[in-house]
Amino acid sequence: MTGKIIKGIAGFYYVHVVESGVYECKAKGIFRKDHIKPLIGDNVEIQVLDEENKEGNIIEILPRQNELIRPNVSNIDQALVVFAVARPKPHFNLLDRFLVMMEYKEIPTILCFNKEDIAKEGRLDELKEVYEECGYPVLFTSAKEKRHMDDLMKVLKGKTTVIAGPSGVGKSSLLNVLFPEANMETGAISEKIERGKHTTRHSELFSLGEDTFIMDTPGFSSLFVMEMEKEELKYCYPEFESYNGTCKFSTCDHIMEPGCRVKQAVDEEMISKIRYGNYVDIYNEVKNRKRY
Repeated sequence: MTGKIIKGIAGFYYVHVVESGVYECKAKGIFRKDHIKPLIGDNVEIQVLDEENKEGNIIEILPRQNELIRPNVSNIDQALVVFAVARPKPHFNLLDRFLVMMEYKEIPTILCFNKEDIAKEGRLDELKEVYEECGYPVLFTSAKEKRHMDDLMKVLKGKTTVIAGPSGVGKSSLLNVLFPEANMETGAISEKIERGKHTTRHSELFSLGEDTFIMDTPGFSSLFVMEMEKEELKYCYPEFESYNGTCKFSTCDHIMEPGCRVKQAVDEEMISKIRYGNYVDIYNEVKNRKRY
């Protein structure tokens, strides 16, 4: 019998089997011996030990389509990264780190800016212009007022989606609208520091319909692309694609080199100054980490 791991807590894995329900399973010792750990999102084969109480063992982990380290999940079709338009205001460096990670893992990403009901005039157009020009689909929602939920469901249908973003932006509130049975704790925003309390304590997959899963993940405060070489970073910025290889130097990393077409495009406002500034920050971080 095969199914998908939707949750893992304290050594128990909960496996969703279509038309049979959810089984509480332990992983066989062979996985520990081979240093393999089952992940949320894994498709697995299970041995049923007790049908009445829905208990079993995971006996095989099927080949993974992909794997993320943070959050530690597998078989993701796409990512939905959620930020708020305000309260808290978007942290663009953090947003770009997430996009870089998804580009590096070749996972398509959709941007969702929540709390559109409190957006200042012109703010939505500003956000849309920066990120749609980079090639990312952009959605605006209001979980509080249940705006554009149909549009959100359309992009989720038939996919396994990981939803992620910093605390306080409304991820759990969106999930509550999409899947009320999740009964997620929503948490309150601290007006003083405009940072949310962490409310999601473990990753979990929720079934929104046939072949449609959404995964909520613990809030994160930083993302680091540990395995990336600095020379690879430029390929994780879609808006650089048409300029790569056209600079004065074929090995140009678009930092300090003369005759750089990307820097020229930034000066001509063809590429976002905010995005480029974040690129330089991440590049230097990856470069310096490799020294130690």
